[in-house]
Amino acid sequence: MKELYDRVEAFIADDVEPTDQSELSGWLSRARGGDPAAHAELVDRFSGPLVFGTAGLRGIYGPGETRMNRAVVIRATAGLCDYLLATVPDAAERGLVIGRDGRRGSVEMQRDAALVACAKGLKVHFLEGTTPTPVTAFGVKHHHAAAGVMVTASHNPPAYNGYKVYFGNGAQIIPPQDEGIAQAIARQPGAKAVPRADWERAIVQGNLQIDRQVEAAYLSGLAAMVYDPAAPVGALKIAYSAMHGVGERVLRRAFATRGLTQLVTVAEQAEPDGRFPTVEFPNPEEPGALDLVLALAQKSGSDLVVVNDPDADRLGAAVRRLDGEYQVLNGNEIGVLLADHLLTHDGADGAKRLVMATMVSSQLLRKMAADRGVEYRETLTGFKWIANEALRHHRELGLRFVFGYEEALGYTVGTHVRDKDGISAAMVLCEHAAGLKAHGQTLLDRLDELRRTHGLFVSRQKSLMLPGREGSAKIKEVMAALRSSPPQRFGDLLVQEVRDLSVAPDPRLRGDVLIYELVGGGRVSVRPSGTEPKIKFYLEVVEEVGADPILVAQKRGEARIDQVLAALFSAAHVSA
Repeated sequence: MKELYDRVEAFIADDVEPTDQSELSGWLSRARGGDPAAHAELVDRFSGPLVFGTAGLRGIYGPGETRMNRAVVIRATAGLCDYLLATVPDAAERGLVIGRDGRRGSVEMQRDAALVACAKGLKVHFLEGTTPTPVTAFGVKHHHAAAGVMVTASHNPPAYNGYKVYFGNGAQIIPPQDEGIAQAIARQPGAKAVPRADWERAIVQGNLQIDRQVEAAYLSGLAAMVYDPAAPVGALKIAYSAMHGVGERVLRRAFATRGLTQLVTVAEQAEPDGRFPTVEFPNPEEPGALDLVLALAQKSGSDLVVVNDPDADRLGAAVRRLDGEYQVLNGNEIGVLLADHLLTHDGADGAKRLVMATMVSSQLLRKMAADRGVEYRETLTGFKWIANEALRHHRELGLRFVFGYEEALGYTVGTHVRDKDGISAAMVLCEHAAGLKAHGQTLLDRLDELRRTHGLFVSRQKSLMLPGREGSAKIKEVMAALRSSPPQRFGDLLVQEVRDLSVAPDPRLRGDVLIYELVGGGRVSVRPSGTEPKIKFYLEVVEEVGADPILVAQKRGEARIDQVLAALFSAAHVSA
């Protein structure tokens, strides 16, 4: 107990934020007075430092070692700068690009990161105001910076914030970069002892450059993303929501340039608001998150609904059916539709093309690629892997990267941004929908055609939210149970092969993931989330269509997935 309270006192003394110091002092006083709830709160906030990894940092915003706060960001930036100065010869001149979203604390943490970097001697390209994550990622490439920082928690609940790091190639960091940065962070003193430059002096000296040009350069690149010039994009009616995030301004400008002018947006969700007052969980995949934009689409008679998550790196979508209702597309469906459009219209140069997906995404893209003579590769979950592997395959094999996706609504089109980009993906999906509308079809009709041509892959993702220390322990128990007694069948489907990626020989494919390859081509995958207190289950079966309508075969597949999920939960000792 004394060791814990001593650490709390040391954190308070080293902190730079008076309100955080006051909050922690109150918890400490009550805990020392015998309040068990206060003691438990301190145990949770000081159960170990927030770990820096390949997703950077992400956690609940507030004071403490395990929380996201100014003190954590100051030390993280000092460590990042030391690592860059030690490993990148021209790091000081190339500098850092630093952007932020609209969450609580993002303004202060972006400013702290900039001033620490300036004090370390690095030039800073400071993106003014709120910025979509893909614009920050693009900014690293645009400025040829040594690295980039985006203060964001993406689609996490309102209580969270985070700190995402890009390396000089414009892609998210991967091992061993993350390990080296983490070691450098561990060597830093308390936050109060980390030097920070004076804002005005840094501007005068030229170390701190307020950047107002990156967004325009990003949009200029998007203007060139015209794959089907004949598509009558002005005839498509679109409803959009930024979900209280930072996407509205940039998406509007991108759509206007492309001629996607029939756009209505959810006014209540248009401006950045870290409280997220109209959505409990600002993730387009979550139940209820699309209610307002679907209601707007119904009122306006929109053909298509597109939605970005709060930092605009993800894309959700829904399509108007013949009965006037809207069918929400899952991440795999959006992925194969985007790939279909790009593979149909992006092949003029004759170079060998490459498409990529993660191991937990649908295998339909693999089949589409094989049928069309296109190279296909799979990676671990996360765009850090897709972007870095795409660069490696281009460098070593001369493959031209066309498209990559992960089923959690993440998509990247071409090489303009080396991370997922919900704005450019939305623009391309709308172009595809407009071309189909001109021929009396919708994206749903095209999806059915793809399934008849390449196979009906029925997929589903199920997540269990398990917060706190108990939840973390339960996630470890589930993974251990599935490793110690791997299932041999799921319902009537036999397991053909079990792959435990924690012991994969290739470090690029090594992670805490279990994959069960099923007889008949299906797949079951299980992994803990890297950014949320969740364990995720991914299920896919391959269903014969024959002469049946697609909907009939789809329902058969959904019933089989129900059986697979029940068997999986039984083996994992969890309940829905």
